[in-house]
Formats: sequence, structure tokens, C-alpha cells
Amino acid sequence: MFSRAYQAHHDRQLALWLLCCAVVIYGMILLGGVTRLTESGLSMVEWRPIMGIWPPIGEAAWQEVFAKYQRFPEYQKINQGMGLDEFKVIFMYEYLHRVLGRLIGLLFVIPLLFFALRGVIRPGLMPRLLLLLLLGGCQGLLGWYMVKSGLVDRPSVSQYRLTAHLGLAVALYAAIVWQFLNLWPRAALPLKSPAAHSMKGLAKWSPVLLLLVYLMILSGGLVAGTDAGYAYPTWPNMGPGFIPPGLYEGTPQWLAAFEDVTTIQFNHRIFAYLLVMIVGGFGLRLLLQNADGFLRLAGAAVIAALLLQVTLGISTLLTRMAIPVAAGHQAGAILLLTVLLFTVHTLRRRQGLIPSDS
Repeated sequence: MFSRAYQAHHDRQLALWLLCCAVVIYGMILLGGVTRLTESGLSMVEWRPIMGIWPPIGEAAWQEVFAKYQRFPEYQKINQGMGLDEFKVIFMYEYLHRVLGRLIGLLFVIPLLFFALRGVIRPGLMPRLLLLLLLGGCQGLLGWYMVKSGLVDRPSVSQYRLTAHLGLAVALYAAIVWQFLNLWPRAALPLKSPAAHSMKGLAKWSPVLLLLVYLMILSGGLVAGTDAGYAYPTWPNMGPGFIPPGLYEGTPQWLAAFEDVTTIQFNHRIFAYLLVMIVGGFGLRLLLQNADGFLRLAGAAVIAALLLQVTLGISTLLTRMAIPVAAGHQAGAILLLTVLLFTVHTLRRRQGLIPSDS
């Protein structure tokens, strides 16, 4: 049996490894958003898990992959007449996205084997790490399943598969961050101040905030997958008024929430307003009504991340989805989720709702 100090030392090593994985996955999500914004995702029409790590080398190789691309709907219906130099640009976005995915796999598997062989992984943790590994593998398969939907008869991927691909990536990222927080040395024990009892209820329902932000990110995936942001690039109104004409039209009406661009964008906006009130209220509660300085700082961070994301969201509309701004909006969503993960975990830890040996 390891001593407490010995186990804490290796917990820190495991935590730093997971943090590195999370940072790279954050970059992967951002690069995936840029790939979507530049319409580069369908430039690679083959999935070669091993050999695909090598890019085309030489003019003949580039001509070969370009000729394959020309046989599919995106080139025939949208990019007819595109030159090889233009193709190279969109190809490299998708190529880098796929290669980074493979590197993430190696970044996870090799240290996991190292720690496992050394026998320093605390009891009960290995099943969680293996589950994360399984989710990572599923993410790769889901990515190709998404791409395949745009290689048949329409020059775009299914918004359902794109949203699922994004959702699994974000879920994997959040799970790794949460496990990092479980392993990192506990800087704060449960509060013993008079404010401790008043924060108990807030700590109990705080995970709901994580779910709401996650659902908001999925809503953003539907917006991206249908290009719904282009329908009404204005704010606060959509067309002639706050509520646009044509909401929930079609049969069945509920399907409009997933396929009608007006309804999808409207729902995304309303969800955002709801989150501003709920998440903003949570941040203010920590900032103004808590006696603990660290949680006050966390509340301020939540409010700052929320305001940044709102600003980026509005700017994305007003700039007609300018790539740097839209990419920043996606990065801001993950930043907000990250700040909430740290805040919720800390709040629940200090209220004794997360065991010290989790």
C-alpha cells in the first residue's frame, strides 16, 4: 500500500497529464470549428487511420487527392473550377484536424500504459480512464461517420452528425477536466464559516449549469451544421422584429427545431438569454453573498467568461460569421464551460459533496 504522500505525488503527475490532454482537446475543438467555417471538412474523401498521417508529397500526389475530391458533391455543386492551390488550403485544415486527433490518441494511450505498468494509478481510477479512452476512439469513428454524410448526394455534412461529433468532443473534454480536478491537490477543505450552510443548496444544483451550457453548445452545433447564422445576421431583432416570421413552420412542427434555420437560430438566441440570467445569477451569488475569497473570485470569473461569450455571439452575427470572430465564439463557449467546471467542482468540494478521495 502506497503512503499518502507517495500517492499524492503520483496523483499530481496523473493530473498534469490529464490537463495536457484537455488543453490539446480544447485546441482540437477550436480547429474543428475553423475547419467547419472554412468548409474544409469534405476535402479529404478517404479515411485512412494509419497511412492518413502522411500528407501528399509532390505534385503527382496532390493531383491524385485533388482528382478524388473532384468526384464528390462538394466540388461538383459548389467548388466547380477550384484550382489546386485553393484545394491545398482547405485540405490542410482537415488534414491537420485529423492528425491532431491521432496525436491526442497517442498523448493519452502512451502515458496511460506508462502509469499502469508502474502501478501508480489509484484504485477505482483505471475504469474511468479506460472509459475516456473508449470515448476518444468513438469520437474518431463518429468524425468519419459525419464526413461520410457529405460524400453521398449533398455537399454538406448532416447537422445531426456534426452536433453529435461536437457533443462527444465536449463531453470528453469536460470529463477529463473533471477528473483532473479530482486528482489535483486539494487546496481547500469544506468551509467552516457561517456562509457554508447557505451555499449548500447552491452547490447541490450547480451541476445543472454544466448541463445547460452543454446543451447550449449542442444548440450551437445545430446552428453551425445548418448555417443558420446567415439567415438573420442582425441583433437584437431577427428581420422585422424580435420574433421572426415562419417559426416552427412545417409538418411536424417539432422538426423545425432541428432543420429550419429560422427556428434553430431563434432557439439558440432564446437559450442564450436564459443562460445569461441563470449563469449570471449564479456568478453574482458567489461574488456578492459568499464569505470565501476564492469562490468570490470564481464568481467573478464566471461573469467575465459569460460576458465575453455574449459579446462574441453578438459580434459573430453582426460580422456575418467572420471566421476569427465565429471561431472565438466557439472557443468562448468551451472557456465558459471550463470556468464553470472549476467553479462547480470547487463549490461542491468545499461543501463536502465530493469525497476527498474521488
